[in-house]
Parts: sequence; structure tokens; C-alpha cells
Amino acid sequence: MKEKTNKFIRKLVYICATWFGSGRVRFMPGTVGSLIALPFVAFAIWVGGTWGVIAFSVGVYFIGLYSIRYVLQENEHDPGFVVIDEVVGQSLTFVFVSTVMPSLWMFLIGFVAFRFFDIVKVWPACYFDKKVRNASGVMLDDVVAGLYASLVLLLIHMLF
Repeated sequence: MKEKTNKFIRKLVYICATWFGSGRVRFMPGTVGSLIALPFVAFAIWVGGTWGVIAFSVGVYFIGLYSIRYVLQENEHDPGFVVIDEVVGQSLTFVFVSTVMPSLWMFLIGFVAFRFFDIVKVWPACYFDKKVRNASGVMLDDVVAGLYASLVLLLIHMLF
């Protein structure tokens, strides 16, 4: 019975870490994971506005910490198929503009801005990515990228 439970937990953890398998695509899994996050973010905004996005981000963050800790016991630091960190960062991108449902253009700009900051890793994201070699490091570089992208969206929202 314990072996079945362990297999079930392992499968559930990997479903979370790969964000329902989106991290298993061979080409740009982080980009795919970020894209798959957008409908969830839109739903969180629709249900609860800013507080919905915050609740979604915090919930996924803690699920991500647990699942990444588990995955790191079997894999190298920040394996490419783990994309739950991208989901958190992508959701945080919309935290400052979620008082109303963002337009499709804002979702597109937010997606591109997050991917840019996630790839470039502006300080302190680069610190978390290179120096913090645990689940927190995997998550926090994307949190920083999401917050930078959210500032870009806020600026665009204020200007236009």
C-alpha cells in the first residue's frame, strides 16, 4: 500500500512541477509553461481581481516549493521540465494591473515582458538563479522576473 501511495504522490508532484505536463514539451518548456499559465491568471483576475492574483500566486508558490524540493531529490538544479516557477512569475506579472481584466494586448505584453526578464535574469534574479541552489532559488528568480514585468505593465497601463 505504501508503494502505491508513494507512486501516487510522485505522480502528483510531477504533474504540479510540470504544470499539468506543459514542461514536458521538448521546445522551450518555460515559454510553454508561461503561456499555459495565462488562462489560470485570467480566471484568478476574473474571480478576485488583484486579491485573486495574489492568492493564486501565493498558493502556486507554496505548491511549487514542495514539488520542486521533491523533484530536486531526483534531478539536477532547476531541471528544464519544472515550469511551476514560471507560472508564479507569470501570474505576478499582472498583480499591479488586475483591478480590471487586462486586454489581450496587456496579456501579450505581460507574457513577453515576463519571458524577457526570466531569460535575461536582471539582479537579483541572477543571484537566486546562480547562488541559491534549492527550491527557493528556483522559485525566486521567477518571482523577481514577474515583479519586473509587472512594473513594465504598470508603466504601460499608466501611460496609455
